[in-house]
Amino acid sequence: MLDIRNHQGKFGEDYVRVLASAAGLVVGGYDLDQDGIDLTLLLPGPFRDVTSPRVDVQVKSWSTPRRTASGEHWLFRGLNELQFNKLAGDNFTVPRYLFLVVVPADTRDYVFFSPDEMRLHHLGYFLSLEDQPLIDRPRGDRQTTVRVPVGNVLTVRSLLTLIHPDLGRTGEPR
Repeated sequence: MLDIRNHQGKFGEDYVRVLASAAGLVVGGYDLDQDGIDLTLLLPGPFRDVTSPRVDVQVKSWSTPRRTASGEHWLFRGLNELQFNKLAGDNFTVPRYLFLVVVPADTRDYVFFSPDEMRLHHLGYFLSLEDQPLIDRPRGDRQTTVRVPVGNVLTVRSLLTLIHPDLGRTGEPR
């Protein structure tokens, strides 16, 4: 059985995989996390003006969520400065996002079953750091806080919009 940290991280990535599957996207992973990317999500084939539009994502799971005083943002301190710099700025060929999956503290509460459904708990959120400046002389032993808007919920529609803006309008890839 996985230790709690790996269990939580695997659930976070699988949550994103399930959502991508529901959106009709292909998910690719990497054998090593050398570039700050866990998954690539893509729509195969041509769509409007591009072929195989895609995004790269770093998935983080979080079982001790904290919000700002206003309640409008999550205050996530789970990125070190090196990880932050692998997502920040606008110098990427493929857009990059942080996906934050808020999970229950108890792994037994990750899923709920009834005769009619299976629910994954709790929710995933997204954040682009393309407008954020890089941290000078980043270190892996220093954490940085990012503010993830509570309204940036990962849904099929929002995921499709991240892949290509026109996809989110129709909800249909073709």
